[in-house]
Amino acid sequence: MNKKGFTLIELLVVIAIIGLLSTIAVVALNSARTKSRDAKRVADVKQIQTALELAFSETNGYPAVATSTVLGVTGAKVLCNNSNVAVFQDTVTGCTTTFMPLIPLAPTPPTGNSYTYTGTASTYEIKFTLEGAVGSLAAGVVLATPSGMVNQ
Repeated sequence: MNKKGFTLIELLVVIAIIGLLSTIAVVALNSARTKSRDAKRVADVKQIQTALELAFSETNGYPAVATSTVLGVTGAKVLCNNSNVAVFQDTVTGCTTTFMPLIPLAPTPPTGNSYTYTGTASTYEIKFTLEGAVGSLAAGVVLATPSGMVNQ
């Protein structure tokens, strides 16, 4: 008898190969997502730093906050000049100059990751967390100051 078709062994081998290839693709995709989130974090903080330097040059000071402030949420969605003082606030109402009309939120995961600002009129510090290495920055907590970004 001359029957045409695939044997059970051949079908199992093909299914195993497809499963292996899909596993490799999913792992590579997750790695790319992590790198993408980290690149966005670094780019966001660099934009915030540029806006802070613009604010400093116009108002002769950075926004002074009494306690650590999470950027991009209520109370710190906008960076602007309000009565010749650099401030974070919810809207552009009362601003003479807007340095950053919408401060971005940090991408998640990890849950709870945010851009946390502490500062006085003469200096500031933005703290955020990287999942992996980006350039010369290692995974973990990173501090952004007027002089650049360094691992904590």
